Amino acid sequence: MNTTLESIASLLGGAGFLARKPSLGDAASTSVTGADSDSRFAAPGHLFVCKGAAFRPQYLASAIADGAVAYLCDESHADALAPVAGNVPALVATDDGLRPAMALASAEAWGHPDHDLDVVGITGTKGKSTTSYMLRTILDAGEPYSRAGILGSIETFDGRERAESVNTTPEAPDLWRHLANARDAGLPHMVMEVSSQALKYDRVDHLRLDVACFLNIGRDHISPREHPSFEDYFQSKLRIFDQARVAVVNLGTDHVDEVLSRASRCERVVTFSTEGDRSADVWADDVAPFMGGIRLVAHTPSWEGELVVSMPGLFNAENALCAVAACEVLGVGYDQVRDGLAKVSVPGRMELLPSPTPRVVGIVDYAHNKLSYQRFFSSISKEFPGRSIIAVLGAPGGKAYERRHELPEEASKWADVLIYTEEDPAGEPVEQICRQLADATPEGQAHEVIVDRPQAVRRAVELALQGERGAVVCLLAKGDETRQHVGDSYVPCETDGALFARAMRELYHN
Repeated sequence: MNTTLESIASLLGGAGFLARKPSLGDAASTSVTGADSDSRFAAPGHLFVCKGAAFRPQYLASAIADGAVAYLCDESHADALAPVAGNVPALVATDDGLRPAMALASAEAWGHPDHDLDVVGITGTKGKSTTSYMLRTILDAGEPYSRAGILGSIETFDGRERAESVNTTPEAPDLWRHLANARDAGLPHMVMEVSSQALKYDRVDHLRLDVACFLNIGRDHISPREHPSFEDYFQSKLRIFDQARVAVVNLGTDHVDEVLSRASRCERVVTFSTEGDRSADVWADDVAPFMGGIRLVAHTPSWEGELVVSMPGLFNAENALCAVAACEVLGVGYDQVRDGLAKVSVPGRMELLPSPTPRVVGIVDYAHNKLSYQRFFSSISKEFPGRSIIAVLGAPGGKAYERRHELPEEASKWADVLIYTEEDPAGEPVEQICRQLADATPEGQAHEVIVDRPQAVRRAVELALQGERGAVVCLLAKGDETRQHVGDSYVPCETDGALFARAMRELYHN
């Protein structure tokens, strides 16, 4: 179906998002073939969206030079942008209607590619990335080429583009471009993490999810920049079910009754449990560590069998079972599930690092909030009994302030030494964040502040090599990331794995 500028304007007007009636003139019948909010992706036939505190009029000028046929802006910027746009028509949204207008226009401009894909959305306080990679690896199992795209906090792959991700869930124009790329590349599946911010701020509006997975809920992302309260955070998460055909729900999550109540709006609800709860549709028992990974027996309405997950962390049984439940909905059988989980690897998630000595184990993990700390450290203590635990951690700047007291308190229950360092400080001084972490450390807990992350990792390795009983060096929160958020920029940095490897080379002597 040909989407025109007039049809998009009519949609936005009918939804009540426009502040004024657009003057389209001869451009009314112009075909619109895409939408962008980043001028680097502007192309002929596209609608350009002017949004964000960092927006500059030159971005609009650049998009028009590259062929944009119209632009969407809010009322407060319309008069200032008109001279820049010249004769290019404007769709002017109300100031509070720009985000929902952008989502609706983007879905329409890109031709609703979600209708041609199986889209699985995964939300939760902990485990979204790992579950996404597990499901993607299963869907790709046995095939000589990729069958599933992925959108998440680690990587973006849509069959045409592959890059390190900026947002967990992209802004609406980028989201729909990636879905269109996946459709055009012939990928039958898209697996995506759906963040609370994406649900709250309309990024995924009008997206049809074939499966919506709810992993868990804990206190996180509570700040003036994110969610003002836990209830706001929780209700934002629950919105995922409002646009899903089938819900997949973890019976082990907190507030499960409320989650199931909201999930009941879907056509079907599939439940899972790792606690041996046979009332669940998909459940597991006999969960145990196994050769650097975990082993479990899974039971589904279609099959039951042993699964080996090729990554450590007993908590990953929950993530694996969520992927199994999604596969049950998608009609993926036991053999493919087994083969996928046996070779899954998630960059920066429970990643065992090569070490020249068995006395020192290095682990990189993205654990960054209270819930993930509880699961991470509990698993480490069980899988590496008797070893000392040295943790390198920090907290982000400008958001999730509760972590600055929750993380030291939780880590102190498990770790022998804590080393506080930088973790995406943004506009705050690293020293200030680390001082707050140190102030929240329980009395008697050994800890150090080393604001330079490479030096912090080196110090952790040094302490591990000095110990007599073996040690686990836990490098937390940054995972496989190659950038630090400093000020308003993303500054290149080495991965934690690379820092560990260099420190071991320099400090370990046979």
